[in-house]
Amino acid sequence: MPFELGRPFGPPSDPAFQKRVILAALQLVEREDGPVIIEDFPDDDPRARPDHGWCPPFDHAVVADRPAETIARELESEMELLRRAHDRWVTQRGYSTVGLSGLSVADCGRLVAGQLRGEALTSSREGFSPPLLLRFAVDDLKAYYLEADAAGAAKPSSRHSLATGSGTRQQPALRFTRSGRPAWPAVTTG
Repeated sequence: MPFELGRPFGPPSDPAFQKRVILAALQLVEREDGPVIIEDFPDDDPRARPDHGWCPPFDHAVVADRPAETIARELESEMELLRRAHDRWVTQRGYSTVGLSGLSVADCGRLVAGQLRGEALTSSREGFSPPLLLRFAVDDLKAYYLEADAAGAAKPSSRHSLATGSGTRQQPALRFTRSGRPAWPAVTTG
């Protein structure tokens, strides 16, 4: 399938496209021309094509190779910049997937920024180990970015999404590694 990992039936919130994928897969089961049948789905994920009406919730420029303190400070300030877009998402949908960590978005940003600054990792939640709380805080930040990104009528392509790193401070913060610091991909699973 020519779709992103985690989207075996195509893009989310597109039931007509997903139905076509499922029907094509079921037609393979009906075939009798082999024990193994490999066939490509004819269409790409329509969300992989950019919607030219979409623009990010705010203008931003990312400069590579910045000190950890700079990335941490920018990450913390970005939470407020996304608030209006995220509020618009919640108003449109009536829900949010942010909340796994039980922390506010600002506290999630501070927790990740603290790790960039080399602060000791502690947990403020009963029953959550420090690494688990950090992982859930990162998941909440990713959800916050995705929802803010998708607010409005025009939608970003999957390649333009803020949560996949189209230029926000969140992406370098989550990938920042240095000797003696946690390797983010080992802590997060996304």
